[in-house]
Amino acid sequence: MHPADEDPQRLDPASLHNARTTIVQLLGRAGVPAGSAEELIGLVEAGVLAAAHQEAEDAARTAPAGKGELYASGWLDGARALTDELGGIAERALGRAVGAGPADDSPGDRPPVRRMEVERAKVAVTPLYLSFSSVSDLDPEVSEQVLTAVLGTMGPRQRAGYAGRLAQFAAAHRPRLTRLYAQYGPGSPIALHGRYSLLHSPTSLAVLERLAAAPSALRGEWDAAELPPSWLDGLTTSWDLPDTP
Repeated sequence: MHPADEDPQRLDPASLHNARTTIVQLLGRAGVPAGSAEELIGLVEAGVLAAAHQEAEDAARTAPAGKGELYASGWLDGARALTDELGGIAERALGRAVGAGPADDSPGDRPPVRRMEVERAKVAVTPLYLSFSSVSDLDPEVSEQVLTAVLGTMGPRQRAGYAGRLAQFAAAHRPRLTRLYAQYGPGSPIALHGRYSLLHSPTSLAVLERLAAAPSALRGEWDAAELPPSWLDGLTTSWDLPDTP
């Protein structure tokens, strides 16, 4: 029998459960708690479903040619219903991954920032920062405090998608950020200690994104964390300088 005539290979529920359990156990041996491992798996699953939804939506915009107008109309209606349902499945998967918490626009009810969310933010911000500057020796504990304040301005869904938000911010402001880090970051005449200290840390990129997107919320989280006001003032000043070559 030709392979094309065979049924497509699909993983059965038992095999999927086995793969998931194996990942959780392997991550557990590396020190990752089971809950955090499950969350990471859930985010990957939600992302795969979202990508499948986008791909199906793109493919469903055009009906097969040569079938007539009535067929095309029915085909498009059916394709739209199918892609809408797939989008709903992706949305529910994301909800399960991040928990059924409050809406992202409910600042008074945002859940506390968790360790795994801080770790994801570190992974997201470091390579972007390295595209502008070099790694500094800023205290890792301080970096975690800064990222906790940054993530505290967002709800669970925004935190889950923060890597994409950071990438968009860096791409949209690349010339401005390049000049800023050249003037105030590592390798510049500005010393590590002082009001521009945070520009020597990858976390500065996350803070700058929040200064542009949610400055009032960031100030509130910053003060609550008792971080040095001069650091935030220094970043605010440098970000608000005229964007000239």
